[in-house]
Amino acid sequence: MTDRPHVVIVGGGVIGISAAYELARGGANVTLLERREVGAGASGGNAGTIAVGHPPLNRRGRIAQAIRQMTDSSSPLYVKPRLDPSLWRWLLGFARYCTDAHVQHCMSVMAPMGRHALEAFDRVLTEERIECAYTPGGYLEVCSTESGMDGVRHEAEIIQQHGYEPELIDGDEVRRREPALGPDRIGAVHHHESATLIPSLFLERLAAAGERRGVQIRSGVEVVDLTQQSGRVTGAKLTTGETIEADTVVLATGPYSRRLTYPFGFRVPIQPGKGYHRDVDIGPNGAPALRMACVLAEHSVFCTPMDTVVRFAGTMEFSGENDVMRPQRLRQLTTAARKAFPEMGTARPTSEWSGL
Repeated sequence: MTDRPHVVIVGGGVIGISAAYELARGGANVTLLERREVGAGASGGNAGTIAVGHPPLNRRGRIAQAIRQMTDSSSPLYVKPRLDPSLWRWLLGFARYCTDAHVQHCMSVMAPMGRHALEAFDRVLTEERIECAYTPGGYLEVCSTESGMDGVRHEAEIIQQHGYEPELIDGDEVRRREPALGPDRIGAVHHHESATLIPSLFLERLAAAGERRGVQIRSGVEVVDLTQQSGRVTGAKLTTGETIEADTVVLATGPYSRRLTYPFGFRVPIQPGKGYHRDVDIGPNGAPALRMACVLAEHSVFCTPMDTVVRFAGTMEFSGENDVMRPQRLRQLTTAARKAFPEMGTARPTSEWSGL
């Protein structure tokens, strides 16, 4: 890029920071705008699992499963009962795509992209010398029921068709690879190609690498509108009234994208889904010192060792755009963990989080 176009990126999560870094690396003049702090949302609070090659959520049988769970506030999936036409339109659209044909279409795009993602992580972490507890070797998707095993086995078959190598193992082998798991775990799939890291550290250090390459990061500023002229976007307007001009604007705003695209007649089919995590210190009466990350398949709870803590993360809650933290959603994370790990103690979490 010889003329150094000015790119404004809205959103300081993993997509926004990654885009800013790559654009600056390619020679662009980049300004990133974040309404809170970098990584304050789901990009910092997630399970820290780089899970590549997986099918999309909307698979055959998903709706029947969702209907059974959706009104139980302690289940992996919860939909708060309310009159919200946009939510129900979205759920109906989701249901229409719960087909084998759609899964195969998505996999034809997502499976190769996963391999590119792993290559990109390796390159960036090496080039920028980013330390974020990056751990290759994958994770275990662990089951305690035959129906759970049927589900992960079917998913593994889909993944294999697209060049990945998930390994099916029995209960004894599960406990050999992760001794902290209890005797009720009957089997698992080992997803070897995936990796784990501490997401907040990765974002903080990737943002710093972007700044070294010239990215200007402005935190605590909120974009309320995009400016346009002669049919093209020309910048971003802040709540303060300031307008930042740009040759290109990138929206990396996740569940908050709809309000910025409405003026253009562009209806992004997004609903805010809320996830939760609890971090528990490793040690006596705390979390077990896991050798590797595990997913408790029946509960959709990720258990990821992150330095001195284990992060228990998961759930999907459709309750609208809000920051309400529901105690029962948090409790189900550690309830599931105590069933899986007999030595799990009752120590209080060192942090609790929810985000969209």
